[in-house]
Amino acid sequence: MSKILIRGAKVLGGEAQDVLIDGETIEAVGAGLSAEGATVVEADGKVLLPGLVDLHTHLREPGREDSETVLTGTRAAASGGYTAVFAMANTFPVADTAGVVEQVYRLGKESGYCDVQPIGAVTVGLEGKKLAELGAMHESAAGVTVFSDDGKCVDDAVIMRRALEYVKAFGGVVAQHAQEPRLTEGAQMNEGIVSAELGLGGWPAVAEESIIARDVLLAEHVGSRVHICHLSTAGSVEIVRWAKSRGIDVTAEVTPHHLLLTDELVRSYNPVYKVNPPLRTERDVMALREALADGTIDIVATDHAPHPHEDKDCEWAAAAMGMVGLETALSVVQQTMVETGLLTWEAVADRMSFKPAEIGGAAGHGRPVSAGEPANLVLVDADYRGAVDPAGFASRSRNTPYEGRELPGRVTHTWLRGRATLVDGKLT
Repeated sequence: MSKILIRGAKVLGGEAQDVLIDGETIEAVGAGLSAEGATVVEADGKVLLPGLVDLHTHLREPGREDSETVLTGTRAAASGGYTAVFAMANTFPVADTAGVVEQVYRLGKESGYCDVQPIGAVTVGLEGKKLAELGAMHESAAGVTVFSDDGKCVDDAVIMRRALEYVKAFGGVVAQHAQEPRLTEGAQMNEGIVSAELGLGGWPAVAEESIIARDVLLAEHVGSRVHICHLSTAGSVEIVRWAKSRGIDVTAEVTPHHLLLTDELVRSYNPVYKVNPPLRTERDVMALREALADGTIDIVATDHAPHPHEDKDCEWAAAAMGMVGLETALSVVQQTMVETGLLTWEAVADRMSFKPAEIGGAAGHGRPVSAGEPANLVLVDADYRGAVDPAGFASRSRNTPYEGRELPGRVTHTWLRGRATLVDGKLT
């Protein structure tokens, strides 16, 4: 690969500097750099960040290639500035064996747009009854360290304890989808004033909070790591804050849509707003933003959940739950956290690159923008404003809640180990 000189970029939102890439590595960072024969990218004050890392992506392959494939999902990831994603296990067949996770890992290698790290299922078939082959998945070529039944909660306390004990042996982490199933039977949206007015089955906050409370206590008892997927309520924030104050090894994520959207949108009965966990109240949204700012919530994760048109273009009760998010995540974080003064760009890099890479063990990702580090980078035009048009998405699915909404920021370039995957907003 030839040398690349990124000229005049605001590294982590700071002073404009030049960044010289040589092959797969950053050679130098500073003012007035030059390199004979280098490809020059004029950043013109755009923000340069380390490549983003998503700890929670649904790529759907194998089994639901009508929604997404590893190739289309990683193209969407590159479009959104991601250089690594963790692929959830709720595929068909479920990623509960070494064979399936190795298949996903291989497909990621073949795609070339970003690194794909499979997440293994906690239980066989996501049924919550018997532990899956955790050790075999960890020892496979995929080297799985994160395990989750996302989409379903590991609601059996004994099974959850055993999973935490098992992964402790190799420094793994169990990522819990916190949803007490008996409290959410028939639930269609957040339980509250809006659900009562609309006559839709309510999804109470306590269904999430009770599982989080149980699991942080289990993690403390076992001395293991637990990660809370898509935390969505103010009460959940307080439980995680309490657990961290006790020294419990817990981390948590929030999705972009839970930082911006509320259950008031469900009044439209548009199934694009149907998601798991559901959109909550304005009070919850504000609590989530504050918790992300103060570090109680560690990271932003997209929960990118693609669905084909027919699974969303139907009546509310029959619609699938989920939203695509890889291509809009950074813009939503810019609007909700940067432009509100809650996070600096350096802190965005921490929540969307450094920490997710650390939690998941994504080698070579979430590294500083400095000499000698892998050239996994994203260039962002933070001054851009534009309406979201899903017709231009790289994802195979279009179920975005932001269609027509004006959002700030646009990813113009993404580099994976020095190779451009996105140039001037277009995939290579």
